[in-house]
Amino acid sequence: MQTAFGLNIPMTLEEVCHPERMALLVYDMQVGVAQQLPGAIEFIQQVKQVVEVARSHKMRIFFSRHTTLPKEIAGVAQLKGAMALQRAATVAEVEPNFLPESAAHAIVPALSPLPSEVAFDKLMLSAFVGSYLDLALRDARIEAIAVVGAVLEFGIEPTVRNAADLGYTTVLIQDACYSFSEQNRARSLQNLQSASLITDSHTFKTTLDQVHEVL
Repeated sequence: MQTAFGLNIPMTLEEVCHPERMALLVYDMQVGVAQQLPGAIEFIQQVKQVVEVARSHKMRIFFSRHTTLPKEIAGVAQLKGAMALQRAATVAEVEPNFLPESAAHAIVPALSPLPSEVAFDKLMLSAFVGSYLDLALRDARIEAIAVVGAVLEFGIEPTVRNAADLGYTTVLIQDACYSFSEQNRARSLQNLQSASLITDSHTFKTTLDQVHEVL
């Protein structure tokens, strides 16, 4: 921990992994997303291990859900984004595949939020844009966010950058963040070196356990 001008500046994982001041964000682990991920069953179990660790330490857990609107009321950004993700040449080809209350929109059953946890909807890639996430975190005096989910190079990277811009310390648990290729993973991790602390699920668990022993 460094101190300057009356501020404590956390520099290490041990300094930010306090279960009362850290929340876990499970990014877009939805049925419709998982159906598009090779190796999804194994990856879901990897994410579940992190979720169970967070639950054992009574951390606040937030699940984001990517949401699409009916095409007739969707805006420019959402339609263009859907065209890019679906590789559609025209708006007419776009399918609103994450409509609220649809089967694809739901969190995968293996990760279903507990009554003490919450799933929130978002329209954009960043989990903060247009959602109540920032307000909820600040109201709970959360200072750090651990992030897992899918997909690293699509939505997790802008979410981590957004979190840093909002003043949060972000912990990226890399082996619980899905990527479509090792090249994509390496590029995103390199891009996020200055915006987050990057760790793995084993180190995250060990660090939380060690901090718990001290508290």
